[in-house]
Amino acid sequence: MTTIENKFPGKDVSDDDLRTKLRLTAKANPGHRSRFTVAGVEFGGDLVPVFAGPNMVESESLIVDIAKAVKRAGAHFLRGGAFKPLTFPYRSAKYAETREEGIAWLARAKAVAGIPVITEIMEEKYIPLVAGVADILQIGARNMQNYPLIVACARTGKPIMLKRHFGCSLRDWLGAAEYILAEGNEKVILCERGISAPHTHRATSRFLLDLQVVPAAQEVTHLPIVVDPSHATFWRAWVAPMALASVAAGADGVMIEVHPDPPNAAVDPLQPVDYAEFKDIMGRMDAVARAVGRKVLA
Repeated sequence: MTTIENKFPGKDVSDDDLRTKLRLTAKANPGHRSRFTVAGVEFGGDLVPVFAGPNMVESESLIVDIAKAVKRAGAHFLRGGAFKPLTFPYRSAKYAETREEGIAWLARAKAVAGIPVITEIMEEKYIPLVAGVADILQIGARNMQNYPLIVACARTGKPIMLKRHFGCSLRDWLGAAEYILAEGNEKVILCERGISAPHTHRATSRFLLDLQVVPAAQEVTHLPIVVDPSHATFWRAWVAPMALASVAAGADGVMIEVHPDPPNAAVDPLQPVDYAEFKDIMGRMDAVARAVGRKVLA
């Protein structure tokens, strides 16, 4: 069992946590590292998989076009939200969830582009619908400690990406992952998507990307960890440098928001990159990955 020096009892992950509370998420030894495949894509190995697509599935034609574009650029998964935990309850013709229709559009994009899909699940009653299309079920940050939802998703046997809540500790995050592993579902992917902080460098930015959590998590858990610089920075110009930094820091995957017309994206138009920039980022991430003994592109 991995041990760490606990100079601050009660703060973050302790030795006792690793022995008694994080029995399944904790490393069995320093070299312990989960390796598994999803839709033919390996996690925990030399490859750094990339998830790319819009924040919201806006229309069938748009998601099919995006799926083709990100696949051509080398992305391994299409990401897109049909069920969205939008911050405010008000909706409009442009700013609204596409829900069941959006899931059907994702299925179409998946078939046409030949790319596996990750999408968020928010309610237990929609698990059969979403699991019928998604290759990976995403538990969003706001549901990170919704344990009944997490357990129900784990029981499908589908791989699960668990996004870190913006106010939680590493200990909380791993505790939520333990619920998945305790159900016998071993295909768990952690995702860092930014934390709350008093200062975020821009008035529009809500979070800071916690790259330090990548090596911190890798000290104590065998689970792969993905980084989402788009949600974390909330600013298009910062996505590329933070994506490169994520790969350099040892991230096991990167999630990037992509839209053909970023300023007119229905949700969060400040953060997506367009097709040309995404292709450029993919090449640059691959160069960084190869410098540290890994790869992004085949």
